[in-house]
Amino acid sequence: MRDAEYDLIQLEMTQEGLAVVTLNRPDVHNAFNAELIAELTDAFKSIADQRTIRMMILRGNGQSFSAGADLNWMKLAAEVHTQSDNERDAMNLAEMLRALYEMPQMTLALVRGAAMGGGAGLVAACDVAVAMKDTKFRFSEVRLGLTPATISPFVIEAIGARTARALFVTAETFDADYAEKIGLVQYVVEDEKAMLAMEEHLANLVFSAAPGAIADAKELVRDVAGVFIDREVSHETSRRIAARRASDEGKEGVTAFLEKRKPGWNR
Repeated sequence: MRDAEYDLIQLEMTQEGLAVVTLNRPDVHNAFNAELIAELTDAFKSIADQRTIRMMILRGNGQSFSAGADLNWMKLAAEVHTQSDNERDAMNLAEMLRALYEMPQMTLALVRGAAMGGGAGLVAACDVAVAMKDTKFRFSEVRLGLTPATISPFVIEAIGARTARALFVTAETFDADYAEKIGLVQYVVEDEKAMLAMEEHLANLVFSAAPGAIADAKELVRDVAGVFIDREVSHETSRRIAARRASDEGKEGVTAFLEKRKPGWNR
């Protein structure tokens, strides 16, 4: 499978069904600008459309995952852009994060160095995140007279409203252990070797699961989270599991289990 060509990111896709997106602005700690956001949006949508891809890994080249917004981009926004220009830029960032959040494949963030502002938003929008122990996180927008508006839906879903409010208003720097405690990341590792081992472990889990079931499970969480549990919800969740049981994947999975063999999607 041919890798796509971009200027500020790298996209690698394997025949086995793995896509790796790498932020590639190491000289500025992979900070966001309009071009990087556009390239990430294109990559996420491209991967989402390829059902042979079963897992997407997001990482950053160099010392940091992402330091958030590029200083020159912020200066342009403050000194040159009109209100309409700024709304368009913000909408592009929001849509990039939503494209990541809605991908049908399992998405994994591998985080090291720093994940600040929008960089932490990327982490929150992924399904699973693994952070190196010395990684630093911060929602620093209020220090600049701004708010973390576009990333807020993803962060609040990941860590809850109370914790998000505390971190948003204080702009406090926190470490990977605290990020794990609040649910921003799921795993903390000591070094590169441990990061690779965790990456392989999670990939093995994903490639043992049915890709359509993963996509449906992600959609299920989006649709059910925060909803009052009434008869309508019970009916809808019953309908969904019934559809899964009748699906080709459901039939193959149950049959493989009964026959004590691996299902066809297990690699």
